Amino acid sequence: MARPGAPVSVSLGCAGMGELVIGPEDPRTADIVELLARHRAFANEHSPPEDVHALDVDGLVDRAITFCTARRGGQLLAVGALKRLDVHHAELKSMHTSAAARRQGVARAMLDHLLDLARRDGYRQVSLETGSMEAFAPARTLYASVGFTVCPPFSSYWDSPNSTCMTLALDGEG
Repeated sequence: MARPGAPVSVSLGCAGMGELVIGPEDPRTADIVELLARHRAFANEHSPPEDVHALDVDGLVDRAITFCTARRGGQLLAVGALKRLDVHHAELKSMHTSAAARRQGVARAMLDHLLDLARRDGYRQVSLETGSMEAFAPARTLYASVGFTVCPPFSSYWDSPNSTCMTLALDGEG
């Protein structure tokens, strides 16, 4: 299981914006529950029910999951999780940025943090599933920008025109 470690502060280069603090947090915290509900509502708005794979709060307290938040000045801006699939393979789950924090580098900072956790914990591969619809294009672009490539369905996913599975090999990376 991934160990969350201590929170880290990240500067996004936005003058006067304050430091972004990314670290482990209990997904049952009230503002997190609210952001996760928006995440699931977004998924349900843009995907048919059988292709919504967003975890609920109960799913995120699983021992195989490391759940993290990104906050600035105490305000919740984003969530993300790393789920252990096996000793070498992890999955990104529940990546979501609040509407007010989009296009500010917050999602990239969360992604970088989760990939750093994966490397630290010895994973060789990180995969994810996201929607194939236009509403999910920014997410696919973000993942591709760090080297994720489209792959066949993995774990319990199936081939669906509404899903895009992506993977990133961590072998040999620093």
